[in-house]
Amino acid sequence: MSDDQLSQLFEQVRQGSLSVEQAVSHFANQQNQKSAMLPSANIDLDRNARCGYPEVVYCEGKTPRALVEIFTALLEAKQRCLGTRVSDDQAKTVLKQFPQAIYNQTARTIRIPEKEAAFDEELITGEIAVLTAGTSDRPVAEEAIETLIWMGYQPEFILDVGVAGPHRLQEQLPRFQNVSAIVVAAGMEGALPSVVGGWVSCPVIAVPTSVGYGASLGGIAALLGMLNSCAANVIVVNIDAGFKAGFVAGLIADQKRTDS
Repeated sequence: MSDDQLSQLFEQVRQGSLSVEQAVSHFANQQNQKSAMLPSANIDLDRNARCGYPEVVYCEGKTPRALVEIFTALLEAKQRCLGTRVSDDQAKTVLKQFPQAIYNQTARTIRIPEKEAAFDEELITGEIAVLTAGTSDRPVAEEAIETLIWMGYQPEFILDVGVAGPHRLQEQLPRFQNVSAIVVAAGMEGALPSVVGGWVSCPVIAVPTSVGYGASLGGIAALLGMLNSCAANVIVVNIDAGFKAGFVAGLIADQKRTDS
């Protein structure tokens, strides 16, 4: 059981809408319910308590029916849902079952808010920025953004500030110079994260994208360029891994907020 859920339980007892005995029973049930064995998957319901966030569903290769089963199990456990690599056909089925779901076709993600979760009330701004080198990197960047919204953050989104027009990045400096973490999505030669790293004191999470002509090798050239960055604050995730970049950025922001 998460801290938010535990606080809600205590508040219900305080207000008299729940007896002490009922609260104890509910807490015990939640503690014992650590997984949900479904026909299509074995869902880790304890991950929110262990790691701070619920299990995220990688949707590629799963049937629409399986996704409905998985999201139902998560919502019944009072956990907010995020699915990545969602197809239009999968989204159509999920949206029919869960009208409150939010499908981002560009990011290929789907979010289903858990109505009792505190983060749904107001997103935190000013902590994280997401930048792209070009507009072709937008799908990967938006996957990071959707992940951060799911985590409770509304990042600054700065599009198309690649190194071919260096003045564009400098014009946007006030929007990202004081954040806790920055995600930078770039293809081609992958140079932008190094440049961004030279302007800021926070971690820069570089995401190589599979954008570019033949010698880009589907993002490998950008990946190698980023791994060889001379900016000491640049770290690198996998090719097109917008989810991973967004999640790490959210954890960094969480830690900074906890420390302060």
